Amino acid sequence: MSDKTTHFGFQTVAEELKEKKVAEVFSSVAQKYDVMNDLMSFGLHRLWKHFTIQVSGVREGDRVLDVAGGTADLSLAFAKKVGRSGQVWLTDINHAMLARGRDRMIDHGLAMPAAQCNAEKLPFPDDWFDCVTVAFGLRNMTHKDVALAEMRRVLRPGGRLLVLEFSRVWKPLSPLYDLYSFKLLPWMGEKVANDAESYRYLAESIRMHPGQEELKALMEQAGLSRVDYFNLSAGVVALHRGYKI
Repeated sequence: MSDKTTHFGFQTVAEELKEKKVAEVFSSVAQKYDVMNDLMSFGLHRLWKHFTIQVSGVREGDRVLDVAGGTADLSLAFAKKVGRSGQVWLTDINHAMLARGRDRMIDHGLAMPAAQCNAEKLPFPDDWFDCVTVAFGLRNMTHKDVALAEMRRVLRPGGRLLVLEFSRVWKPLSPLYDLYSFKLLPWMGEKVANDAESYRYLAESIRMHPGQEELKALMEQAGLSRVDYFNLSAGVVALHRGYKI
């Protein structure tokens, strides 16, 4: 084991351990993931994802990669956009989450490809996708810079990367948001998913994730151009967009 460390929530852990610990979190919550998303966001996650689809500019015939796509909310919406002539790939590093997403796609009558893979080592050729998205997954990745560079690599010139992620809430709301995050969220996780610790990690991981300007800089350092972002719900969530030029 190397001496390199990273954060897992507020803990400091060896880099090699983070992937395993994140996997344990999502394997634990996979069955209740969609229910908890609705509860903890008061249904707003559906609006955030709808906005992402609209901003994406995806059209019929496009190729789309949904990184860390979990239970396939975005993949299902993109499938309607690209039509029969397009292609949507659902990927996730976690088998339990990917299985939920694959089953949902089948339930919707869609034979879309799904691949279990690490976002830091995407198994796709250069310059392949018109659009790459990652929704609520980047903050769980050990080397965010590597993952962003990989997502840029598989984009075709002119393609765009969309990162939907928790961010820095408007400062006057911080005390209320902290109370919700560290008290109510673990309580809901315990009552609904029988897992308070995973939702405590969620709250902590949000605080450790780069804010709006920091993530914009990371995307630019990964080689993306014309990076901008949209604050949603007073900055609880931000949608970042960058292009491969």
